[in-house]
Amino acid sequence: MISRRRCNASATVAVASGGLLASAAPVRTASHVVGGPRLTRDGIYTEPWFLDSFLEIKDDLDEAHDKGKNFAIIWELDGCPYCRETHLVNFAQPKIRDYVKDNFDMLQLDVRGARETTDFDGKVMNERALAKRHKVRFSPTVQFFAEDTKGGKGEIIEVARMAGYFRPLHFLTMFEYVRNKGYVGGNYRSYLKAKLKALKSGKS
Repeated sequence: MISRRRCNASATVAVASGGLLASAAPVRTASHVVGGPRLTRDGIYTEPWFLDSFLEIKDDLDEAHDKGKNFAIIWELDGCPYCRETHLVNFAQPKIRDYVKDNFDMLQLDVRGARETTDFDGKVMNERALAKRHKVRFSPTVQFFAEDTKGGKGEIIEVARMAGYFRPLHFLTMFEYVRNKGYVGGNYRSYLKAKLKALKSGKS
């Protein structure tokens, strides 16, 4: 199936080749700029490398996997001090920003947002309803998703969740935990404990 983003990309190529005029307007409320985070008109900080999405999240997950990346949703909220901290402290560190950017497609959603989204199962609702459906109760919250291919079903599963603000080391470790599939036969606390032990002994 051709996603809306892929279809849109094809239309953009046609324009460059002198074809029919097409629009590729992103859904973000503020234009992305090269550099650091930008405060949108919604009052939420965003990163220039966050995913531009038509908010059909099954397509977003599929395309992340096609690129060899993991897929995550970061939920934020206007006026949330810890959301701001995530951008101005955590993502401001090149080691964290580059690791996440290189290994994850990050979709940013607003806990109280009104934009129309399509959930993994095709159900359409606004961001606020989607947050409620996914039981998102804190901001920021990061959900990490994968496809469970056991039995060939390919069901979408949430493999980890970061609810609330994590300090930089713990934040990065969560992304490493997901990327390295630490959730298979283990949990985040054990993974973090092993990393801290390695750091203390000078092995990492």
